[in-house]
Amino acid sequence: MAVYTLPELPYDYAALEPVINPQIVELHHDKHHAAYVKGANDTLEQLAEARDKETWGSINGLEKNLAFHLSGHILHSIYWHNMTGDGGGEPLAADGVGDLADAIAESFGSFAGFKAQLTKAAATTQGSGWGVLAFEPLSGRLIVEQVYDHQGNVGQGSTPILVFDAWEHAFYLQYKNQKVDFIDAMWAVVNWQDVARRYASAEERGDSLLLAP
Repeated sequence: MAVYTLPELPYDYAALEPVINPQIVELHHDKHHAAYVKGANDTLEQLAEARDKETWGSINGLEKNLAFHLSGHILHSIYWHNMTGDGGGEPLAADGVGDLADAIAESFGSFAGFKAQLTKAAATTQGSGWGVLAFEPLSGRLIVEQVYDHQGNVGQGSTPILVFDAWEHAFYLQYKNQKVDFIDAMWAVVNWQDVARRYASAEERGDSLLLAP
């Protein structure tokens, strides 16, 4: 069975300066993200052993561990591509991301309203967590969600397309305890081309998987 692997960064460690310094990017990717990959693979092995031995006393902990590590791996894999040193601003039709811009306006009333909601959601996660822009397939709209501890306030079936990491390891070496300052700075490196591609893919799939007989 295939195991999870740590994806390579799509840029070098210094590519996101001055918003995120190279030391943070290196530690975040090579240590923290790698730990989630290892944790997911280790938990799958432990679950396989439990099945073989039919010993289910630790099933609750194992399932929670799998969700924690696998969510960490998936969210970080999106996170790296959601950012670029040439990013920022807002999605505009002139930049080839008009569908995303229209969807944000329709779902949130305006880009400013969306930006304020995602900023506040990321900055107020309980403990460690994420702010997430997701496509919700039943309504076909975009929603903002909070992920705390890689669990959280997430609608079943929603697809994350833009994620802001609000764990301390994402910013503390540079921003100390000023999480709000980090979230505000993040908007300068958002890769709207990547977000638009994820939105188009999620919209194309739509609610077919959820509503299939």
